Amino acid sequence: MLIRLLAALLFLFPLSAHAEQVVAALSQTRVSVNANFDGSEILVFGAVKRDAPQPQDSPLDVIITVAGPEKVETIRRKDRRFGIWINVEAQIIGHTPTFYTVATTRPLDDILPPLTDSLWKITAEKRILPALRGDPAREALVRLRIEDDLYRTRENEVSLSQDTLFNTAIALPANITEGNYVTRIFLLRNGEVIDSYGTSINVQKVGIERLLYNLAYNQALIYGIMALAIAAISGWAASEIFRLIRR
Repeated sequence: MLIRLLAALLFLFPLSAHAEQVVAALSQTRVSVNANFDGSEILVFGAVKRDAPQPQDSPLDVIITVAGPEKVETIRRKDRRFGIWINVEAQIIGHTPTFYTVATTRPLDDILPPLTDSLWKITAEKRILPALRGDPAREALVRLRIEDDLYRTRENEVSLSQDTLFNTAIALPANITEGNYVTRIFLLRNGEVIDSYGTSINVQKVGIERLLYNLAYNQALIYGIMALAIAAISGWAASEIFRLIRR
């Protein structure tokens, strides 16, 4: 009897787990950054595929996140010593997205319990691991990124029609970092994630910006010599122009 019950549960579980699924797409999966780049807007849209009638006793919510390339950051704390402000402590935080935005159908406090956030790492505070000495360094990093408009929380910005069709626009700023931007879409009911979908947006420099970027990071010596040569030529040209003007 117990074996039959377990078999029945195993048979029913996949159906309930996939009763509602995300089917989504992006307006573009590649962004080219050149000298005239002043930002871009990505349209995220999709639908909810159902294998059974949707529940009527709980609302459906959608959360969309976009995370930029991760890097290691050092957060320094200043203190006043002998009348001057100096760095007295430095903490290293790993796996910090250079850009992070969260868009939702309703306020986060209404749809995302702390436990669900901790399990799925949806908000920036949960996505970034704390430093060795606790949360203050992480909180400082998040605050600085918010001030630079690199971390955004956009509540009530995902449109959901008839609990089936959804869309939102994600704005990428002009100062974005090159790399893959991971996009995640979550379906939630009663504070629990019932399905998720992931894709990525590739941001890449093109033209002369790409050449200079590769030189700076892959051929640092050549890049340095070129920079010095350009500075010397520019200085000489400026002095010659002023000398001619004085005549």
